[in-house]
Amino acid sequence: MAKKVGMVHTVAGVVPMFKELAAELMPDTEVIHLVDEGLLKDVIATGELTPERAARLGKLASFAEESGAEAVMLTCSSVSPMVAKASEMLHVPFLKVDEAMADEAVRLGRHVGVIATLYTTLKPTSDLVQERARLQGKPVVVDTLLCKGAFEALGKGDMATHDRIVKEHLKELMERVDVIVLAQASMARVAGQLAPEEKKVPICSSPRLGVQRLKETVAKLK
Repeated sequence: MAKKVGMVHTVAGVVPMFKELAAELMPDTEVIHLVDEGLLKDVIATGELTPERAARLGKLASFAEESGAEAVMLTCSSVSPMVAKASEMLHVPFLKVDEAMADEAVRLGRHVGVIATLYTTLKPTSDLVQERARLQGKPVVVDTLLCKGAFEALGKGDMATHDRIVKEHLKELMERVDVIVLAQASMARVAGQLAPEEKKVPICSSPRLGVQRLKETVAKLK
């Protein structure tokens, strides 16, 4: 019987990317995609990760479980702190897409740069890096940078402006850190546009590493 997993998204635009990665890395696994863009919009509007929103996230993930998913992964960093509470509503593993990325960043350097286009993502990602560093017993310094105007450009469909702003900030951050963490899955495409000589430090993005960890998690299940 084929394996089945779920992915919970708060931005519909990232679904094709995760479908492509799943097809490449988990070709024999069926993926159930669930999207709630309103959840992220509510968090952006208020800046609050409330118990009610955690329950909403858990309910969404539980739909995947009810459809037979053996594990579920959240692809949004902004609401990832709610996974612990939301997991209480599930009987299967509920993963954060950026956890594997944080582990890799801590492994690669002690001065970690966290870059985002959305302010609500900076603190959760920074906190996650620090948390994973403590688990590895490795002290790190986290340097954050917000790409102002990029998220707004993305929302208007102005990809050129979004990409230009992100690239400029990536180059700036590379001058002062050992490794860079892309706080949002939507930024991975932009990092891929940089020429090899422009990548002065390793750049870690969550999509591929997250899907790989999801695959490993399912493989370990009895």
